[in-house]
Amino acid sequence: MKNIIWVLFAAALLMTACADETTDVEKTEEDTTEQEKTEESTADTSDAKQNESEDEEKASGQSDKGETVQENISEPEYKIDENDSSVVPISEKGNEKAVLLTIDDVPDGHALNMAKTLKDLDAGAIFFVNGHFLETSEDKETVQQIHDMGFAIGNHTYNHELLPDLSTEEQEEEIVSLSDTIEDIIGERPQFFRAPHGANTDFTKQLVEDEGMVLMNWTYGYDYFEPYMDAEKLTEAMVTGKGPEADVPHSLLKPGANLLMHDREWTAEALEDIVIGLRDKGYEIVDPELIQTVN
Repeated sequence: MKNIIWVLFAAALLMTACADETTDVEKTEEDTTEQEKTEESTADTSDAKQNESEDEEKASGQSDKGETVQENISEPEYKIDENDSSVVPISEKGNEKAVLLTIDDVPDGHALNMAKTLKDLDAGAIFFVNGHFLETSEDKETVQQIHDMGFAIGNHTYNHELLPDLSTEEQEEEIVSLSDTIEDIIGERPQFFRAPHGANTDFTKQLVEDEGMVLMNWTYGYDYFEPYMDAEKLTEAMVTGKGPEADVPHSLLKPGANLLMHDREWTAEALEDIVIGLRDKGYEIVDPELIQTVN
């Protein structure tokens, strides 16, 4: 009898232990499951926050880029007067006492050095190119470099022919073919046009407008007169506006003057002193990017 009682007692203890163990296992499994849920929830929250942060960064980046693009878009401050080719302020930011620098017959050996000089002086200019100077890859690379330095590239016709002596078909070829060539080199069509010797026709005036270019001649220039093929004398003439040895005894320098120069050795040598001299007289050098264009 006692043996039976001990057996029953032992069995009861064993069942109790098993029950406790089962409870502990179930509790452990529940705790593990709960912990996994917590970790998953934390991971989901972390991922959500990370994604949100990335979205915010992207949005911020897009906003910053938008602001940068907006800042780089400048409103025109000047226009070219169609009557005398002078530079005229059209906004409050425009400076009445300003002049425009233009360089013709590019590239003919000195244009790149002239561009570097102007770049060092933080002075803008329009470089008017001719197609017959763009026959080699080196010449095209020169124009590309000038453009990459921030200077405007203008159309000065392909062969520098006197336009009134040409048929309308020939005039169109002289102008449009060069614009095509310029676009092939720098990726955009020119926005400024100057006829050789300043000789335009009614046909070319309309064609230039249709091509989206601003037509301009100039106020004065002296480097193509033999007496001024000297850096010192040229500097004096360009800064004062006087060219007595070219039958210009009075000054042509005035606010808005459109100054004509060429890709020449003596002009390249004089260029720095010309810019400094004009600034010493209180003149600002206009950035062509601020000139109103057709398109």
